[in-house]
Amino acid sequence: MKLFITLCLLTACEAAHAQSYDLVILNGKVIDGSGNPWFYADVAVQNGKVVRVGNLRDAIAKKVIDASGLIVAPGFIDVHAHIEGGEMTTPTADNFIYDGVTSVVTGNCGGSNLNIAEYFTRLDSVKTSINIATLIGHNTVRRAAMGDAQRDPTSDELKKMETLVEDAMKSGAVGLSTGLIYIPGTYSKTDEVVALARMAAQWGGVYASHIRDEGDNVTDAVNEAINIGRLAKIPVEISHFKVTYKPNWGRSVETIKLVDDARKEGLDVTIDQYPYIASSTTLDTTVPAWVFAGGRDSMKLRLNDPVTRMKIKKEMTVTLKKKQLKNYSYAQVARYAPDTTLNGKNISEINRLRGRKAKPIEEAETILEMIGAINRTQMVYFSMNEDDLTRILQYPFNMIASDAGIARYGSGMPHPRAYGTNARVLGKYVREQNVIRLEEAIRRMTSLPAQKFNLRDRGLLREGMAADIVVFDAQTVGDAATFTNPHAYSTGFKYVLVNGEVVVDTGKHTGVRSGQVLKY
Repeated sequence: MKLFITLCLLTACEAAHAQSYDLVILNGKVIDGSGNPWFYADVAVQNGKVVRVGNLRDAIAKKVIDASGLIVAPGFIDVHAHIEGGEMTTPTADNFIYDGVTSVVTGNCGGSNLNIAEYFTRLDSVKTSINIATLIGHNTVRRAAMGDAQRDPTSDELKKMETLVEDAMKSGAVGLSTGLIYIPGTYSKTDEVVALARMAAQWGGVYASHIRDEGDNVTDAVNEAINIGRLAKIPVEISHFKVTYKPNWGRSVETIKLVDDARKEGLDVTIDQYPYIASSTTLDTTVPAWVFAGGRDSMKLRLNDPVTRMKIKKEMTVTLKKKQLKNYSYAQVARYAPDTTLNGKNISEINRLRGRKAKPIEEAETILEMIGAINRTQMVYFSMNEDDLTRILQYPFNMIASDAGIARYGSGMPHPRAYGTNARVLGKYVREQNVIRLEEAIRRMTSLPAQKFNLRDRGLLREGMAADIVVFDAQTVGDAATFTNPHAYSTGFKYVLVNGEVVVDTGKHTGVRSGQVLKY
């Protein structure tokens, strides 16, 4: 009897002293983000941090998640997002959260907020469901210094740009981005970018580039990005790595080798990719860059001059022929504000609706009409090859990134990557096609981006790290969004935690907005 009482007292004492946590995840297969094989373990969360990974069967917690049969991994980090504006109107960021994304890097392709300190203050005020880091955009600072001028900057203008980059880095930006295919970045020379990249490098930043060309001159463009890193002594991230249009299909062999050779040289060069053979950008990119020099007023003057307008259309048709395209049916409208009935239609279809002949020069006229009516019509371009996609996906220093913004459910016909990027990799390319193994895919979505962008407490599921965690079913995870039905959330994500708070609970967004600003 005394022994029984003693055992009871010991059990009561152990229970009284048992560790208590905010949340415990039990019975899951842990993939910790390092690329190592999964292992069975429980995970305890306290005060927004992972505090224990191990056997926690007897732990006491305010909330317990049974992850039996499920994968437990760090929250995904999307290093190439364009969320400016969307974070204020849709702070719950549902399309990212339902795809397992807990952190994004925005300010890509040369476009960002100009005053980063002010931007972070607004983010702290609105509160979002995702964590947000930002780059400072080259196009943004160039426009602030010299508008859309098609020329080199003066010494004073360059100094102003350098100061704007420095201010952004001091405020916590993670690096400098360029969009060298966009106005006004396309007017800049390499030396200008190097000067600004050097400024970002002084503050530990990264150089992330939408390179100058992803088609015929893609190798020159990749080499330019690498050389900027070499001269500025800054890590390089080449954005949405691809080769476009049929004459260039297969050249990913060349472009990957350029990156690999740079790494062997000792340069920190990495890439990111979305898992689709269609890209998405503005309709403006179908028109010669010189048309936009000096801003929209100058553009309209050119379009209103019959001789210049014909010159533009002829140049467009020559470019189309070089791409081995018969017409503009490869270009599909994602969002056209003046007439939303055109969303989802390609340019050839719109041209027919306007009663024109099915000729490239007639379709070019349709494009010029649309560009003249509104700034930045968003498009989807079917221009890539699946073999290149999978070859790039297998490259070990390649991250998964959506190149998307925060989608407004049901609005427009956006690229499906806004909803399904990570789930598509996990479902199609890991489970179905075995292009890469699951642990490797998770590494590309977590620790690799965290390391690259200096997010020191993210990307690994280990004690002391921020409790950004996804719990998903590896057998059912997948993308549901398509080009014809893009507004569809990914499936398979059962729980998503951001800074220790449950944002997705049994597959449903809770409305919790526990995201933080991530500063370098």
